[in-house]
Amino acid sequence: MVEISDMQVIVRLVVSAVLSSMVGFEREIKGRAAGLRTHVLVGLSSCLLMIVSIKTATSFSLMGTADPGRIAAGVVTGVGILCAGTVMRFGASVKGLTTAASMWAVAALGLSVGLGYYTASLSATVLILATLLILSRLERVMTKK
Repeated sequence: MVEISDMQVIVRLVVSAVLSSMVGFEREIKGRAAGLRTHVLVGLSSCLLMIVSIKTATSFSLMGTADPGRIAAGVVTGVGILCAGTVMRFGASVKGLTTAASMWAVAALGLSVGLGYYTASLSATVLILATLLILSRLERVMTKK
């Protein structure tokens, strides 16, 4: 496995914070409970955990099989539990699903950036924002008709 330099660690954390904040800002301006800070913290912590996972696997690879995917699997589980807390049921309607999905997406962004997949991460951020911004407008237009 390739060693990650300190500069690469800093760049990955900053990129993760920036991409996550873009999604969180959209949630913030729509007045959602999980807004800017929540999304940045989820993305940043996912990125950090992926970096720790890679560093751990690199450090212990000489001792046998090291699997950097184990910590990533824990992130997926933990964020799933966190997302469940944002979903509320009000009678026949359910609120918070999109916010939960955006937090899940930001966790995936963090893991992706943590691995150094910048193109995939940036592309996913654009698609996530397009989904949140453009499709919500389209939904409003369609429901009026």
